[in-house]
Amino acid sequence: MTSRQFTAMVARESDDGIALAAETVDEGFLPDGEVTIRVEYSSVNYKDALAVTPRGGVVRRYPIVPGIDIAGVVSASSAPDVAVGDRVVAHGHDIGTARHGGYAQYARVPADQVMVLESMSTREAAGVGTAGFTAAMSVDALVAAGASPADGPVLVTGASGGVGSVSVDILAGLGFEVVASSGKPDAVDLLTDLGAASVIGRLPEDPDATIRPLGTQRWASAVDCVGGRTLAYVLSTTRYGGTVAASGLTGGAALPTTVMPFILRGVTLAGIDSVQAPTHRRRALWKRIEGDLRPAHLDRLIGEITLDDLPEHLDRILAGESVGRGVVRI
Repeated sequence: MTSRQFTAMVARESDDGIALAAETVDEGFLPDGEVTIRVEYSSVNYKDALAVTPRGGVVRRYPIVPGIDIAGVVSASSAPDVAVGDRVVAHGHDIGTARHGGYAQYARVPADQVMVLESMSTREAAGVGTAGFTAAMSVDALVAAGASPADGPVLVTGASGGVGSVSVDILAGLGFEVVASSGKPDAVDLLTDLGAASVIGRLPEDPDATIRPLGTQRWASAVDCVGGRTLAYVLSTTRYGGTVAASGLTGGAALPTTVMPFILRGVTLAGIDSVQAPTHRRRALWKRIEGDLRPAHLDRLIGEITLDDLPEHLDRILAGESVGRGVVRI
């Protein structure tokens, strides 16, 4: 193994909190794994912000290089199905939480966490990243349950965030009438450009209102990125036989609902987890992300930053001020 030195953004814990700073490290700093990647891009996610937040609850042990998304070119590989020079993306599992992640010039991961790209650039793959993969899983769950554009409007909550914005883009590209729900008025133009037929505010409209066990049927299906009272409202207002794909909890982990939507309207609640999804499913879905589930407006979604910009951008994520997908150029 060479003693190549490179730059990494390392989060270290002390009595004063958690500090994220650029450090010069060598390859001995990297964990074990069959594939070494020269990282070209990563991305900025809420989980990355939690990784540098005291008591954020996502990092097992410091120091850690955050960055749950890795996109780059293979520089070394002992895996038969991953070759030097391949463009690849890796995310999920323990990347950026227990294993050094994408905020470094090099990363090393097990071969079964690597997806070889066929048509996407590494910048586009980072723009998709964990958030876009979760969005693709959500849309796939709706379609697998029988959702069709002919059924009527599909709701996306938290639509200005990473998962929500990519969900809007993919659903619109498949011909669905998308209703985008967001509490950020400055995101209306973006969501409209992505293909949303209409943009509404946060749900429920009255934040203090009691959520009825069954409300007026409004949506054929839904992608919920918020959780909490919002998810309870969505379930109560989804039409008979609809499916709600749920992946978020920014609105809270508690779910104040009843069994009524499930037993009286046949609504299905599909849980979406992208972290532990098995390798075969990841690779199959990434092929579809490069095909029929490819977001049509990634360039519109992506805001590119550098490692120097990273701490400020992570603060914006925690403050709820981020829109779309932040891509970090390494």
